[in-house]
Amino acid sequence: MADYRKMWEDLNMDVDTHDILCEVLPVAFGDVFLSQENRPESMDYFNMVVAEIHGIRPAELIEFQKKGGKVVGSFCIHVPDEVVVAAGAIATGLCSGSQFWVPGGEKVLPTSTCPLIKASLGARFDRTCPFFRIADLFVGETTCDGKKKAWEILAKDAPMYIMDIPQMKREKDFVKWKEEIKGYMAELEKLTGNKITEKSLKNAIVTLNNKRKALKRLNSFRKLDNVPISGRDVLLITQIAFYDDPVRFTAQVNRLCDELEERAKNNVSVFNKGTKRILLTGTPLSIPNWKIHQIVENIGGMIVCEEMCTGNRYSEHLVDENGNTIDEMVENLTRRYLGSINCACFTPNTERVEDIIRLVKEYNIDGVIDVNLKFCTLYDTEGTIVEKALKEAKIPVLGIETDYTDSDSEQLKTRIGAFIEMLS
Repeated sequence: MADYRKMWEDLNMDVDTHDILCEVLPVAFGDVFLSQENRPESMDYFNMVVAEIHGIRPAELIEFQKKGGKVVGSFCIHVPDEVVVAAGAIATGLCSGSQFWVPGGEKVLPTSTCPLIKASLGARFDRTCPFFRIADLFVGETTCDGKKKAWEILAKDAPMYIMDIPQMKREKDFVKWKEEIKGYMAELEKLTGNKITEKSLKNAIVTLNNKRKALKRLNSFRKLDNVPISGRDVLLITQIAFYDDPVRFTAQVNRLCDELEERAKNNVSVFNKGTKRILLTGTPLSIPNWKIHQIVENIGGMIVCEEMCTGNRYSEHLVDENGNTIDEMVENLTRRYLGSINCACFTPNTERVEDIIRLVKEYNIDGVIDVNLKFCTLYDTEGTIVEKALKEAKIPVLGIETDYTDSDSEQLKTRIGAFIEMLS
C-alpha cells in the first residue's frame, strides 16, 4: 500500500490503530482471494482497489472536496444514489464489515446489537475509517430498530439525514416514499448549492443503470454449467460497487465480462465438474466480510448467487428511464427503491421468498444457505419463514448464525461441509 499517512493524519484519524488494520487486511485478502487458482486476469483492477481501499478513493474524494464538491455516505441500498449524483455530489458506501470496528461500536451500543451496526459506529468513533472522516453528510434509514437508535447516537457526532422508509408496500406507502425522496433531493440541493434538473437526474439514472447492467452481465456468467469466476470474486466486485467511481467501475466490470465471455466460449471454469451450486440469502456481507464465501468454496461448494443487499438485490432491477419530468423520474425511483427491494424490514414479505425460489431455478441451485448475522432480529425471524417455504418447495436449505469473528469457523466448516455432502 502506498503511504497515505499524511492524508490520514490530516483527517484526524487514529493512525496508529489504523496501522493494525493495514497490516492485517493484505494477509486476509491474500488468503481469501490471491490463493485461488486460474482467476481472471481482469481481477487485477479489483485487487488494486482493495489493496488501496483507504488510500486511492479517499484521496479522490478529498480532491473533489477541495474543488467545492460534497461527499455523501450511506448505509443502505434503499437510499437512491441517483439523487446524490444528480446534485453534483459523490455517493460512497461506509465501512461496516470487520470485527476490527466492533469494539468501538460497543462503547456506545449494547453488545446484543448486530455486528454490522456496531462496526459502522466503531469505524466513526474510533476514527479508523477515512470514509467516515470525509463524508459531508451521512444518510441513515429506518430499516430496523437497531439502526434507528444508532443514527441518534451518530447524529450527535456527525451531520445526519434520515429517510423514513415505510414498512409495508401499499399504495399510500409509495406516496410516502416518493415524498421522502423529494425531501432528500431538497436536502442535497441545500448541501451542494446545486439544483437537481431534469437533465442531471436523467443522466444520473442512466449512469447508475449502466452500473447495474454491468453487474447483471457479470452475474449471468454464474448461470452457466462451467462457471468462469468464483463466488468470492463476484462478492468482492459487488462490495467495491458501493465505493468506486460508477463510470470507471462499470468500464472495469465490462472489461472483466469480455474476458469471461472468452472463458465461456472455451468452457473454462474455476470449479471442478459436479461442484454443488449454492445460493446465499440473508444479511448483507459488507467489505471485508468474506468469511462464508471462503468457507463454502474452500470445502468444495461454489456460490453462484446471493439474494442479498450485497448481491442480486443491489443490481437486478433497473430504474425506468422513460421518465422526462422530475416528477416522473422521482416516481420511477420510488417504484424501484421501494417496490423492487425485498428487505426483511417489510411485512408481509412474500416477495422475498418468491425471489429466492425464482433464483434457485434461474441459477440451477443445489442448495440454499440462509446466513444471519448474530442479533439481526429482522433476518433471524424471517429466516424461519424462508426455511419453511424452501423445505415445502423441496429445496435443501441450511440456516446458520454467525458474526465477524473466526471463533465459529471450524463449526461452520463442519456444518456446511455436511450440508454439501448431503446434496451429493
